[in-house]
Amino acid sequence: MIVADTNLIVYLIIPTEHTETAKQVFLRDSDWVAPRLWRSEFRNVLATYMRQQLVTLSQAQKIMQQAEKVMSDNEYGSHSDDVLRLVAGSSCSAYDCEFVALAQEFGAPLVTVDKRILREFAGTAVSPTTFLTR
Repeated sequence: MIVADTNLIVYLIIPTEHTETAKQVFLRDSDWVAPRLWRSEFRNVLATYMRQQLVTLSQAQKIMQQAEKVMSDNEYGSHSDDVLRLVAGSSCSAYDCEFVALAQEFGAPLVTVDKRILREFAGTAVSPTTFLTR
């Protein structure tokens, strides 16, 4: 099991220069979990893509359905006390700390490309490349 940061879910579903690595992570461990927040963050990425006219509304809806299918039954709430404790000890946002809190709760790595999370939570977060070389 891994906790997948929203950026990793995006890379798996939307073709980017990071998609192949995300696919390799999924092949290595397809048990991805995330806080429910991932949906809002993913929709925000799609909003940006629509505003930049990279995808149509219909395409964005289909992409979201794909992502929801991948993450089906793998979404969890985060405990506010845990998130706030992590926020108090870092410069990361509460959004980011939701992913860290979930990873710590499950004893699973948080796979992310977010440099701040990787730096501040090195014991919990790993890059996709590091995950693949373990």
